[in-house]
This record gives sequence, C-alpha cells and structure tokens, in this order.
Amino acid sequence: MTIFPPIETKRLYLRELTLADRESVFQHFANPNVTRFMDIDPCCHMEEAEEIIQFHIQDPGCRYGIFNKMHNRFIGTAGYHCWNPNSPSSAEIGFDLSPSYWGQGLMQEALEAMIPVGWNVMNLDWVEATVEQENTQSQRLLDKLKFVKSDELQQGLFYYTLHRESIISD
Repeated sequence: MTIFPPIETKRLYLRELTLADRESVFQHFANPNVTRFMDIDPCCHMEEAEEIIQFHIQDPGCRYGIFNKMHNRFIGTAGYHCWNPNSPSSAEIGFDLSPSYWGQGLMQEALEAMIPVGWNVMNLDWVEATVEQENTQSQRLLDKLKFVKSDELQQGLFYYTLHRESIISD
C-alpha cells in the first residue's frame, strides 16, 4: 500500500511508477540525453525499464511518473530515494525530464509540488541532491528552489541541501 499521494499541478499529474509504465519508462530512458547525467546507461531492452521501476518500488522512498495533463503523456520522473527516516531524517531527490519538455518550467512545477511530500508525508528534516558539474540546468533549478550548494565538490559532484526550517521560516 502506497503512502505517497498522487499530485496534480496546473500542467502536470504525478503518480508513483508501476510496472504498467514500463513502455513509457523504456522510451524515456532509452534517450541518451535523459541519462547523460545519471548513473545509468540508456535502456536498450524492456527488461531494463522494468528493473528501473522495480528498483523504485522496492526503495523505501518513492518515484513519481510525471505526466503532461494536456496530452496525458509520460514526460519524466522525480522522486525521493536513500530515505533515512531516523532523526534527523533525510532523503535524496532525483529528477529527469524528456528533452522536448526542457526549458518550460515543468520540472520546477513538479518539484515545487513534490517537495512538500518530503516534509508532510516523509517527515524529512532536509532534502539532498547531487549534480554533475556540467549539468547547469539542474543547478539553476535547485538554486530557484532555494537549495543551498556546498562550497566543496564531493566525489566530483555539487552537493545541495534544502532544510525544512529554511522553508518554514520564509
């Protein structure tokens, strides 16, 4: 039984991924532009898409499929993984979007609606994100969402955090 609610925004609908999404997940992750900054290779076989979905189903966090409401089309994913429910609690956020939807503010819209799930459902104290140095689009997005970038690289990656109290005090 899922604890993660579906989310609806002005232009998007987010719901947890299921194996019924395997074809859409396969097509999405077969695109090398989607996986360019991820720690996975582009999908070549349907089984790889099923493995991605199974990984997220078994992970204690959640992975939402992002759907464009206008066309009911799968356009990406976003979610929490590496959830540490102990106090202080944290999880890492990850996200990806099909290239034809880049630059439209859709991922910002999705994450602005999804981050409260971390505070209200998962009871997180903070959210983490890691971003490759060359991934300037994701860096700009995290800056807009008020994540704070660490001064030092960790394993060649930028490390970002968003603390619950920084949002509550705004």
